[in-house]
Amino acid sequence: MEKILEVRKLTKIYGDGCSQCLTSTGAEYNRNICPHCGSIVATYNLNFDLYPGEILGIMGESGSGKSTLVKMLYFDEKPTSGKGIFWDEGEEYNLFQLNAAQGRWLRHHKLGMVYQNPHLGLNFKVSAGGNIAERLLMNDCFEYAKIRQKARELLDRTEFPLARMDQLPSQFSGGMQQRVQIACALATEPPLLLLDEVTTGLDLSVQARILDLILQLQQQLNVSMIVVSHDLGVIKLLAHRTLIMKQGRIVESGLTDQVLEDPQHQYTQQLVSSAL
Repeated sequence: MEKILEVRKLTKIYGDGCSQCLTSTGAEYNRNICPHCGSIVATYNLNFDLYPGEILGIMGESGSGKSTLVKMLYFDEKPTSGKGIFWDEGEEYNLFQLNAAQGRWLRHHKLGMVYQNPHLGLNFKVSAGGNIAERLLMNDCFEYAKIRQKARELLDRTEFPLARMDQLPSQFSGGMQQRVQIACALATEPPLLLLDEVTTGLDLSVQARILDLILQLQQQLNVSMIVVSHDLGVIKLLAHRTLIMKQGRIVESGLTDQVLEDPQHQYTQQLVSSAL
């Protein structure tokens, strides 16, 4: 099967770095801060592939580098080194070689992002419908009636109450804010959707509805997804394959059922046992 995304040797270091950063950090040292220069090795040498229609889970504790990974893919952060190739409709995009304008175009047309913090993904100064309109305007949709109808369709798809589409996001619950974020992310029908801890902080019943919604959308649209979470239940429900990260490194990867039912790495074993 042809890939939609290939990532190789993706590394992100915050700070000047030194010759001992990479050999003094990682899972075996249980730290990602270099003891010699104080730089933070957020990710090191990450390698993985993503296929059309697949949900890839990325799991790890806070500080493992999983959120940094998706932020690099969405151009929120620049990698220190590494390669990312994205394919869509016969076109190949070398993600980290694009200039700023090319990166913005890809972000607005081919990628969708749902952040843990809705303030990062939504404009709280405009309505729910207005947030979707902003996304559509970036994609050369300028007819008011069409924008309005598209916004209604997207919000309805995420089971958002249409009677409230002209209200500001600050008037919504966390779960409703996430629904608006998801609707915005899907506005351009992107082939790749990035989800960063989208259920963290939500009530369990709201979490369940958001996860059901994500599964429904993936099945309906066949969109590829990368789902970042520290919650084993979220990964088990959503992901076909899973990467386990610790201190900026991938310590285990494979089919989700295989990784979670027969974990090989000590850290994965600890994650699984702590969730039982």
